Amino acid sequence: MDNNKNAIERLADAKHEFGEHGGVNMSIEASSTFTVMEANTLPEIFQGQKGPQQGGCYLYGRHFNPTVYNLAQQLACIEGSESAYCTASGMAAISSTLLQLLNPGDEVIASHTIYGGTYALLHDYFPLKNNINTHFIDIHQPALIEQKITEKTKVIYVESISNPTLRVADIKSLASLAKKHQLTLVVDNTFAPLIIEPIALGADIVIHSLTKFINGASDTVAGVVCASTDFVSQLMDLHTGSLMLLGPTMDPEVAFRISARLSHLPLRIQAHSQRALYIAQQLQALQLPVTYPGLPDHPDHRRLKAIGNVDEYGFGGLLTLDLGSEKKANTLMNILQNEQHFGFMAVSLGFSDTLMSCSGSSTSSEMTEEDKQLANISPGLVRFSVGYTGSLAQRWNQLKAALAACQII
Repeated sequence: MDNNKNAIERLADAKHEFGEHGGVNMSIEASSTFTVMEANTLPEIFQGQKGPQQGGCYLYGRHFNPTVYNLAQQLACIEGSESAYCTASGMAAISSTLLQLLNPGDEVIASHTIYGGTYALLHDYFPLKNNINTHFIDIHQPALIEQKITEKTKVIYVESISNPTLRVADIKSLASLAKKHQLTLVVDNTFAPLIIEPIALGADIVIHSLTKFINGASDTVAGVVCASTDFVSQLMDLHTGSLMLLGPTMDPEVAFRISARLSHLPLRIQAHSQRALYIAQQLQALQLPVTYPGLPDHPDHRRLKAIGNVDEYGFGGLLTLDLGSEKKANTLMNILQNEQHFGFMAVSLGFSDTLMSCSGSSTSSEMTEEDKQLANISPGLVRFSVGYTGSLAQRWNQLKAALAACQII
């Protein structure tokens, strides 16, 4: 891989291949098991001497599949990692990665503002099932992080742009801190594909829920781990590999669909960002409590400009509006969906239409009330994943009409 090229140039090089019979799209390999030409090849594959990268050998669908493997290589090119492995969901990528890195008695330092499912994994599941504990910390205060690092600490876990508060992690500083203490920095980059490149900033492992922006159609669930070849090999070890033994296998048809959509990922990210910036600016002009990294008064605006590819891809497709109470938030969303047809009340993000949810009672509902307060997730915080359907004027007029109907403006 040529890391002097940008993500899209690297992807273009990776995708320059033909389907099985010369088709312009890669083939879907639907087989669950694969033949070998010589009997002694099977034990060599089982011993790790041969595989997709060593002789183009495949064994079994849970091990490697050619279509899924091709998608993984494409995603590795986007993130600038040596290798990657695709999974059946984003949570499969997160849990398998952390289980591979951690042993009973180990500790994690995590951002105090992360996706509710990840929070539940670290806060509830790991202590109960694995004796692995997590310190949830404001990662924008490095001194607090260093205070919590002990000989038990093995991982720092953050989101490049936090869900749902949209704070931007200082990945360079976190990477230096992790290196100083011989820790592994894991970054969930689901909110910022192409905009932020954590590997280039020093992260060790990058995770995505492919379900979101990278797939972009809200029609499939998938994930990926982008890391060194050595770490992916550990994940796939026949005896101790979390992915190999837990089996969160991606279906090859899913891999094919996601791969086909990678070519227009840059256009989609640009469209999401352009719409989100305009709406955020209009909401701010009305003096409403809007949060968006593209606004100059956002606390991490300068940071994202410094570390992100914002000139090309903007500041992302997510913004939040704090309405103070869950009742007001629900009233607004009901009008937006059912009267104005502005978007859909639904979790997830990265869809062509706008998706909106009240984070505190949905995607962050796993968090304790105390932790939600510490993370500044108020009961009335509405998260918008801004879509690009309809005209911009049409969508803004719909939102403005709903705000007026709720007597917010």
